[in-house]
Amino acid sequence: MEPLKITIFQAYLFWENVDKNLQNLGLRLSSLREKTDLIILPEMFNTGFTTNVEKCAETMNGKTMHWLYETSQKFGCVVAGSLIIEESGKYYNRFIWMSPDGSFVHYDKRHLFGMGGEDKIFTAGQSRIIFQLKGWRICPMVCYDLRFPAWSRNQNAAYDLLVYTASWPDKRSAHWRALIPARAIENQSYVIGVNRVGHDGKEVYYSGGSMCIAPSGDVVYYKPEDEDLYTFTLNPKDLEDNRAQFPFLNDQDQFKIL
Repeated sequence: MEPLKITIFQAYLFWENVDKNLQNLGLRLSSLREKTDLIILPEMFNTGFTTNVEKCAETMNGKTMHWLYETSQKFGCVVAGSLIIEESGKYYNRFIWMSPDGSFVHYDKRHLFGMGGEDKIFTAGQSRIIFQLKGWRICPMVCYDLRFPAWSRNQNAAYDLLVYTASWPDKRSAHWRALIPARAIENQSYVIGVNRVGHDGKEVYYSGGSMCIAPSGDVVYYKPEDEDLYTFTLNPKDLEDNRAQFPFLNDQDQFKIL
C-alpha cells in the first residue's frame, strides 16, 4: 500500500437541481491546487436526498455520469459519490466509483431509509463491494448503512478504508458523531463519512460533520457546519502498526448475512 491522498467535499446542495449542483461542485473543485487520489462527494450529490425519482433519476449514461467522468479525467483521480439511477424499471441509490480512464464500478445502498419512504421507491442492493486504489482496499457504504454494524463488519480484514457518503440531518448528528468512530475502532479501519450542509426542499437542515477517523479512534479530520473542501493523506504504516499491536480482528465472530 502507498500513502493515499483523499479530498472530502462537504458541499451545499441545491434541491433537485442537477445543473446547478454540477455547476457549483465543478466551480468549487476548480480551486484544488494539489494532486489528489480520490475525491468523495455526499449522498445524492447532484440533487440532494430526495425520493422524487420521476424528476431526478438518471441512467448509467446520463448527464451526471458524464460529469463524473469529465471531473475524474480533469483531476486525474477517482471521483466517488451517490446518485439516483434508473435501471430496468427499478431505482437505486447508487454509489459510483469513477476512474480517469472512464471505467467505473458501483455499490447500491443496502439499507433504505424507511422513515423517509426510501424503501417504498428504491430497490436495495444485495452485495458489498471492495474497490482497490494504490493498494488500499476500500469498502463503500451509503448513509443509513452506518446504523447496521453487521453489514459493515470487517470480516477477515477484507478492507482498509470504509467510506460513508451521506445526507445525515443535524437533528441526528449525535448519532453520526458516535457511530463513525465506533466503526473505525471495531473494524480496525480508517472510516470516512462525507455529509452535506444546508437546508433541503423540505426544510431539513444538514450540519455537515464530515470526518475521517483512524483505527485507533483518533480524529484525522472533522468539520462541523459550512461547505468545506479538504485534502489529507492516509499513511498505511499507521494502519498496519495498529493492527499488529492490537490484533482484535483475529478474535471476531464469523457469520453470513442472508
